[in-house]
Amino acid sequence: MGPGRSTSLQKQLLSRLKHAILEGRLPAGARLPASRTLAEDLAVSRNTVSIVYDQLAAEGFIVPHRLGTRVAQLSLDPHFAAEAAKQKAEALTLPPALDEPATTPAASRRIQRLPSTRHAARADETPLPFTPGVPALTRFPASTWRRTLERVMREAQPRHYHYGDPLGEPALRDAIAGHLRISRGVRCDASQVVITEGAHEALILCVRLLTDPGDTVWMEDPGYRGAKAAFHSSDVRLQALRVDDEGIVIPEGLWETSPPRLVYVTPSHQYPLGSVLSASRRLDLIAQARRHGTWILEDDYDSEFRHQGEPIAAMQGMVPESPVVYVGTFSKTMFPALRLGFLILPTALATQARDALDELLRGGHRFEQLALADFIRSGQFARHLGRMRRLYRERQTALRDALARYFDPAYAVIGERCGLHLTVRLDPAFPDKAIVAAAQREGIGPRALSSFALDPQPTDNGLVIGYGDTDASRIPGLIKRLAAIVATQKRTAG
Repeated sequence: MGPGRSTSLQKQLLSRLKHAILEGRLPAGARLPASRTLAEDLAVSRNTVSIVYDQLAAEGFIVPHRLGTRVAQLSLDPHFAAEAAKQKAEALTLPPALDEPATTPAASRRIQRLPSTRHAARADETPLPFTPGVPALTRFPASTWRRTLERVMREAQPRHYHYGDPLGEPALRDAIAGHLRISRGVRCDASQVVITEGAHEALILCVRLLTDPGDTVWMEDPGYRGAKAAFHSSDVRLQALRVDDEGIVIPEGLWETSPPRLVYVTPSHQYPLGSVLSASRRLDLIAQARRHGTWILEDDYDSEFRHQGEPIAAMQGMVPESPVVYVGTFSKTMFPALRLGFLILPTALATQARDALDELLRGGHRFEQLALADFIRSGQFARHLGRMRRLYRERQTALRDALARYFDPAYAVIGERCGLHLTVRLDPAFPDKAIVAAAQREGIGPRALSSFALDPQPTDNGLVIGYGDTDASRIPGLIKRLAAIVATQKRTAG
């Protein structure tokens, strides 16, 4: 018998004896066969049985004794035992003291409040065409990125394998600050930049830094589901505010009756409706926030991709020392698996929160961060953005043309010519969730507009169609199929 086979037999025997004890088939006090006897019965070496008995004794399953090894007295969970018995299709008799029904601990109320933000696509699956939020994955310059990453790793010192600065690699923070000052009009330097594991971690970090239990948070409605999840995971009171063609609408008197601690907005390209927060509303929001001690959380998720004119400048840079925390991500401009996002904190907050950030964060992804810094400084990032703007402009145009050609039901395309998605508003007679369910069965992945709303209204019925990862040549045929699905759901609804 070779070493590999001996080890395998040990593991099998150990597992079977453990399960027999846990399932009650070997009850407490039961005497186990002598090692020699069991070895002969199983046709294995006595050494194999002795090793297994030693391991069971070390883990507390059995009690060795000169008069014979016996099963230890364990506090068996009847729920576990019943489930194990069901799986094994064997009868199980539990001690009388364990007959009480088991109670499984529940998750926290915060976790139970979380909306489901996952859809049909799962890890390692190719996104369906028209899935929102997915960039052109096949157009990313993977070979250039690979060479950059390999060069960084070749030149790495032993210290680079240790934890880095909790706020992120200085080279990347400096590169991001320089890029944002030029491309987005953000007022910042490297000391204000905090690198996070994507925008979602950035949002959760903002909630932890800027709110206390019971605080009020205002959020656009319909709005980004990931932000809803971040707020629901904390003990804040979430208040939904409607959105129109000029962005978030703040009702008269709400600042006095329900002042927020935090306001979440996507001002340069509202998600999912696509509107731009007007300059007058931006300035009024900043002024009111200063007056009431409120933080503004500006999520600038995809406004690098504006298809007409220059990108809309960030709200953060409109006035000096604004109470705006700026959130960005490389998931749309690079690729989602990179998992790198960032915060731009106001100078005073960056100083005040430094110790807390040192405790909350751990510097990681160092090679990816250093490679990204080089990718930005070398001009590769700007060239990639330029190529993607042209590509997404072409794909959005193809989508608009296909909608005009094939969509029979009355619809309205809402939002600016920007980003990676279009939103199509439909008459309530065409139920968006039923349409999306049918479309996904057909291999098409739009999202229901109503699923983005905290307090859905009749106007929140429509389709959010992503075109970032869908080739322009495929768009007409896909829209024709989607239009047929929409018509079918209308007949079903009627």
